[in-house]
Amino acid sequence: MRTEFTITTPGPGLTEITDRIAAWLPRRDGCLTLFVRHTSCSLLIQENADPDVCRDLEDWIARLVPHATDPAMSWLRHRSEGPDDMPAHIKAAHLPVSLSIPVADGEMTLGTWQGIYLWEHRDRGRSRSVSAYLS
Repeated sequence: MRTEFTITTPGPGLTEITDRIAAWLPRRDGCLTLFVRHTSCSLLIQENADPDVCRDLEDWIARLVPHATDPAMSWLRHRSEGPDDMPAHIKAAHLPVSLSIPVADGEMTLGTWQGIYLWEHRDRGRSRSVSAYLS
């Protein structure tokens, strides 16, 4: 069983998509594979109870990989799509673009405080495609 989810992001940061994925699952066991079909965003399983966790992660990645306008990034060659583009590719190269999640009787076996996030690395919101496959 498979489908595509279109996720519209509001801009950079973590957008929780757990409920959308859960609503699609049929009442059966299997392995859910999610794959984001873009090279400037990521998928992540992370705590969804305290929003400070997401904010801290967003601050961490921004410090780790600043915009191309930052003097520390002067070595970047790919700049044709804006100062956020190549840093977004670097972030996506370091973070997951696919996830595998066990499903039992139609429910993802996520931990109590875990949620699934699409992490937008570009400066403005975009329409992102996430492929889902339940085997």
